[in-house]
Amino acid sequence: MSLAKERLETLRRLREAGIDPYPNDFKPTHTSAELRAQFPEGEPAGGAETETTYAVAGRVVARRSFGKATFVTLQDRAGRIQAHLRKDVLGDEGYGLLDFLDLGDFLGVVGPVFRTRTGELTVKAEQARLVAKALRPLPEKWHGLQDVEIRYRQRYLDLIVNPDSRRVFETRSRVLAALRAFLNARGYLEVETPM
Repeated sequence: MSLAKERLETLRRLREAGIDPYPNDFKPTHTSAELRAQFPEGEPAGGAETETTYAVAGRVVARRSFGKATFVTLQDRAGRIQAHLRKDVLGDEGYGLLDFLDLGDFLGVVGPVFRTRTGELTVKAEQARLVAKALRPLPEKWHGLQDVEIRYRQRYLDLIVNPDSRRVFETRSRVLAALRAFLNARGYLEVETPM
């Protein structure tokens, strides 16, 4: 069975289990970059958790399971952040969500922030929610997206897996916005013409 067919089967099982694979009610409070800015290197110290809870969401790009605990790396528009999901915290039903989770799916987590023994800033998930089920797998992890034809024809895929391409488009967008603002302030009118 192909990966796409397996994901369609997982989608069917999600719906049978009463889980909406595409809810639109999860509201992140912070991006990964905002959390990293709020907690510079070494904070919170000594494995302590914050008293405040934070909600973050992103695409699952890595997953490491250790029995009744799982670390997932979430990638949002601003970078990456790690989340720690434990069965004793989420319960059987909440932790069971991982049975339906594939790389590329969007996951939202809510919980306090702490640093692991290796110093990685991590959200301790007290709640976990599937935000969107991905029906197509991401490109292979180690080699990335090498085919130039695919990179140009499927730009969305290039933006997901190549941070350099994403930075180029972010820069381009800011340059165009500044150019438009400069010309608009001087009374110029932007007119689109057919190509």
